[in-house]
Amino acid sequence: MAELADLAGNLNLTFGDLDLLRAALVHRSYVAEHSEATHNERMEFLGDAVLQLVITLYLYENHPELSEGEMAKVRAGLVNGLELAEVAREVEIGSHLVLGRGEEASGGRDKESILADAMEAVIAAIYLDKGMEAAGRFILDRWAQRIEARIAAPGKRDYKTRLQEELARDGKRPRYRVTDEGPDHNKVFTATVEVEGEVAGQGTGRSKKEAEQNAAASALDRMAT
Repeated sequence: MAELADLAGNLNLTFGDLDLLRAALVHRSYVAEHSEATHNERMEFLGDAVLQLVITLYLYENHPELSEGEMAKVRAGLVNGLELAEVAREVEIGSHLVLGRGEEASGGRDKESILADAMEAVIAAIYLDKGMEAAGRFILDRWAQRIEARIAAPGKRDYKTRLQEELARDGKRPRYRVTDEGPDHNKVFTATVEVEGEVAGQGTGRSKKEAEQNAAASALDRMAT
């Protein structure tokens, strides 16, 4: 269970029942080869509902200026495969997935759809093990800045999304590395975005999200020139 404990550490949680976390990581391809196993799709269904509810409540309680339609657009922009896979990579879910041999060989540990589904299943595991309050804290720790960024620039694609879309045309994917320095109350974050192992852009900010956005903007500027 050492590896699962490592993942729990990445989630900043201590699980009472690590078997719930293990179950959240089992992909359908593994079950096809091991009939006694159970895949994570029911947990994925539950986790999606928990995620949607937490984000909906956050929008309702913190942004009374938003209409129903505006809240729906913000939520739709945040509860999708791209965002879920990004969070899954942040907490390193990929290395803990339980995959079948074929999916393993085809790079399943970094497939957006598999990561996104597993992230929802992990949210379900948190909910089942620790309750709604803990699940809500985890979600807002990872999504609150994303929510505020989306609201601050309604209708606009953020730099990270634009960069990902540009690179996807050539079958490429950006990778972000973030460091920070300074005291907790006044940290400065520095983000570097790499494409195929080469530095494509760099940016700083008062939050990890801001630094990554500025790094993506830098990369887009370089690509344009």
